[in-house]
Amino acid sequence: MLFLVVLVIAVVVVVLVMRAAAAPGRPGGGTRAPRPPRSPRQGPTRPLAPDDDPEFLRELERRTKRDDGSPA
Repeated sequence: MLFLVVLVIAVVVVVLVMRAAAAPGRPGGGTRAPRPPRSPRQGPTRPLAPDDDPEFLRELERRTKRDDGSPA
């Protein structure tokens, strides 16, 4: 029972603090300056994985064609 009372008091305190922080006309609360708009994300300009990298694929193809048993 004591736990329930403490929980209710904690919730009330949190709600009151949140309302006080959002009250207009108070310093530090209320309206804030709007955020600057985000620029749209550009797509990746580089490969994300080795199988997306054209240079890696060319090297893999070259090694596969060589196939003479020598180490790479």
